Amino acid sequence: MDSSETPVVMYFFPFIGGGHQIPMIDIARVFSSHGAKATILTTTPANALRFRSSIRRDQSLNLPITIHVLNLPNDAVSPDSSMSATPSTDTSVLREPLKLFLTQNPPDCIVIDVFHRWAADVIDRLNIKRVVFNGNGFFSRCISECIGRYAPHEQLGSDSEPFLVPQIPDRIELTRSQLPPFLKNKPGLPDKVGKAEEKAFGVVVNSFYELEPKYVEYFKTVLGKKAWPVGPVSLCNRNNADKTERGQAASVDEQSLRNCLSWLDSKEPNSVVYISFGSLARLPPAQLVEIAHGLEASAHNFIWVVGKIFRCAQNEGRVGDDENWIPLGFEERMMEMKRGILIRGWAPQILMLEHGAVGGFMSHCGWNSTLESVSAGVPMMTWPLSAEQFYNEKLITDVLGIGVQVGSKEWVSWNAEREELVGREKVEAVVSRVMGGGEEAEEMRKQARALAEKARRAVEEGGSSYEGVDALISELKSLRKN
Repeated sequence: MDSSETPVVMYFFPFIGGGHQIPMIDIARVFSSHGAKATILTTTPANALRFRSSIRRDQSLNLPITIHVLNLPNDAVSPDSSMSATPSTDTSVLREPLKLFLTQNPPDCIVIDVFHRWAADVIDRLNIKRVVFNGNGFFSRCISECIGRYAPHEQLGSDSEPFLVPQIPDRIELTRSQLPPFLKNKPGLPDKVGKAEEKAFGVVVNSFYELEPKYVEYFKTVLGKKAWPVGPVSLCNRNNADKTERGQAASVDEQSLRNCLSWLDSKEPNSVVYISFGSLARLPPAQLVEIAHGLEASAHNFIWVVGKIFRCAQNEGRVGDDENWIPLGFEERMMEMKRGILIRGWAPQILMLEHGAVGGFMSHCGWNSTLESVSAGVPMMTWPLSAEQFYNEKLITDVLGIGVQVGSKEWVSWNAEREELVGREKVEAVVSRVMGGGEEAEEMRKQARALAEKARRAVEEGGSSYEGVDALISELKSLRKN
């Protein structure tokens, strides 16, 4: 058989945190569905359990996808003990196992998460094509690059003074308080993501052309980056089993999930607010209290996924699940009035957002959540906390017009104490604004639904992301002849 006719062999090496591992698994499944022979590299059988079921379902459909567990040295400690791993989590213990596996089984290319910073050198020395995945969209990448290059915030008088991001297609205004420390404190410093991509074959981006066309072009032409938009990859989860199990087991059992979905079935279309701040966010009890009072005052239905809670200085920055923050009688009143449900831990977010009763999403603006909301056609209430989330907020509210800002202004690391407190009045106001029946809310809903349709078309045969996947596969095949 001609080498161009044999399947392309692609490895996918996800980072262990939920926000990065989840879309990388989806990307591997997408490439497998296009005929690539995909192998997901993971650290332990326990980590593989988090996504094994969906892979087995794909295998039952004769898709060429497998999982390979990298063998750690006997004395090594696995870095994958938590789905809440952060960018600072050290995975370099995998250096030798990865090198050995690649030496013995060289692929056509390997897609690696940018947080495996040590891996680039290993892969490049073996002359294997390295494609980078960093979990963000084109818009935020362009914003970060331009701020790093031109340092427009360097001469500001205060952290709250606004500045315009230079050299980009839209008028985007930020403050220094909304920037990550590596940009805020060291103007002009190139980011680590850019360094990781310098010698890479290119980048795969979980986005689609129609969502941010000006920034796809800017990224490729002005910034000179080679990229393939392949998303939204969450849309590869087409059945309820995939949607329910995506990421990790839901914190609600099967019966409770059925009850939750039945509760949604009983509600009018677009009448429920879904609230979740992602797997890493740690809001202090005082902020949770303000959210609770704001939701109650809004008189709108809600499902609130409450994550871990940050306990401040006197408790040494402890993160836990203490229930003492809940305002007296709040949960009982909401249940009695059939107004709201609280879920502790992890919830099947795609399943929730796609339900017709959900009409708004209060979110931290993580890129996965943003794309899932876009794909479901649900307007957003934006509450960025860290990472590139303040950039994503600007895309949602200022460029796409599918969301309203709650009022968060302070970039704070997930494990640090937050001084900023968004009051209950702002929470009530933004919920009423998005969930109300006014002209602004209807226009946002119309825009969100239009983008959802474009997202679905993008991943279908002939769509922009479908062709992006095929383009990378074709390019890898063509290189076999050289």
